Amino acid sequence: MAIQSRNKVEVSFSMSSMTDIVFLLLIFFIILSTLVSPYGAKVDLPTGKARTTEHPKISVAIKPDLTYNLDGQDVGKDELRALLKKRKEEVEKPVIELRVDQTVPTGETVSFLSLAKENGFSIVIATKPK
Repeated sequence: MAIQSRNKVEVSFSMSSMTDIVFLLLIFFIILSTLVSPYGAKVDLPTGKARTTEHPKISVAIKPDLTYNLDGQDVGKDELRALLKKRKEEVEKPVIELRVDQTVPTGETVSFLSLAKENGFSIVIATKPK
């Protein structure tokens, strides 16, 4: 007498749960990529431990050849003041993220800091984490 089970085990794999996970990861990385500030010149930043809660909307970089980069665009030192005044009117909180290469002389950095303070900007200096 052969006893047979009424419950058959079906061996199959549903890909719907895997595709849900892939789409959730895709959405997560798309949102995360918008939070990263992609604009700005590549400079060799100094290291530091200090952190800030400010999220500046204006990015200024001073490159090793002493040229300025404002929000991804190379600008001359003489036109920087006018462009900063224009950008100040466009943003709610005038905060500048300053990215200065390690090889830039301190005098150049100080001259930019005084220019920014004269025009009413707050400054956040970018560093590499230790």
